[in-house]
Amino acid sequence: MTPPARPSRPGPAPARISVSGGRVPGLGQAAAFTLTRPQRLRLPVLIAVPHAGRAYPASVAARMREPELAQLRLEDRHVDRLGVAVARETGAGLLVAHAPRALLDLNRAEDDVDWDMVEGGRPEGVAAAEAGQRGNARARSGLGLVPRRLPGSGEIWRGRLAPAELAERVEHIHRAYHAALAAELAAIRDEWGAALLVDLHSMPPLRAAEGEARAPVLVLGDRFGASCHHALMGRALAHLEARGVPAAQNRPYSGGYVLDRHGAPQGGMHALQIEVCRATYLDRQLAEPGAGLPAVAAMLAGLVRELGAEAALLGGQEGLRQAAE
Repeated sequence: MTPPARPSRPGPAPARISVSGGRVPGLGQAAAFTLTRPQRLRLPVLIAVPHAGRAYPASVAARMREPELAQLRLEDRHVDRLGVAVARETGAGLLVAHAPRALLDLNRAEDDVDWDMVEGGRPEGVAAAEAGQRGNARARSGLGLVPRRLPGSGEIWRGRLAPAELAERVEHIHRAYHAALAAELAAIRDEWGAALLVDLHSMPPLRAAEGEARAPVLVLGDRFGASCHHALMGRALAHLEARGVPAAQNRPYSGGYVLDRHGAPQGGMHALQIEVCRATYLDRQLAEPGAGLPAVAAMLAGLVRELGAEAALLGGQEGLRQAAE
């Protein structure tokens, strides 16, 4: 019987292939995202970071009522640094969005639009969202495809968004990013028999729930079992518990559009969201990288290795053999 994957020994990180794509409207030819991977993946894993982008066009920042506050609240601040460190350490692929969430939220569907913030409102031919629909509720709360307002802070923007500008963002950010994500996952599955997407986010500090000794510093989401094989969630939680890392499953974050679109366990496509408490890796203001970042990156690298080994098992003997090398 072939043994499961073991952590690789420390050493110089192998050279990685880097490909950029999409475009941030208003920033010339600035790429909307970058995909990097080693020439040969060591694990059937792609880490994606959709909410850490900081490429703000000056015209967009000028329309924000309180740009510094809105950017701090909307961004998964510097979680891309964790993604880079984990990908290099584990040999996983990495997809990082440069387009900021303020322009367009990659974890929302294309039609998850609050048309009240768009000039002219909802176009003719576009059906109104049904009452109670999950996406419509998000858009009306101000956190749709283009965020409109923040709880406790009010409206983000001065004026409305031009329809042509919205269409340009959808085409060059949303569609380009998700096409690249789907293509890379398909390539990994073809090579390994299974692919795992780790959708990496950050969250504000949580409070301990009743009966909890400590508040979770990680929340793992799998859309309540719909986006990945149950063995992946089980192995992740067992790994974290054995190391004393307080973690929660699906509450308060179970994942969103990314997991709904790309998670298809029966087809060998698995997707898991990881939310990391910002207080563990940022400074006291939750604004800049803090002293805890290297330790959090090392903890996540160990978790990704475990998940990658399990995904290789799900892919079959060939994938398992490669993960063990």
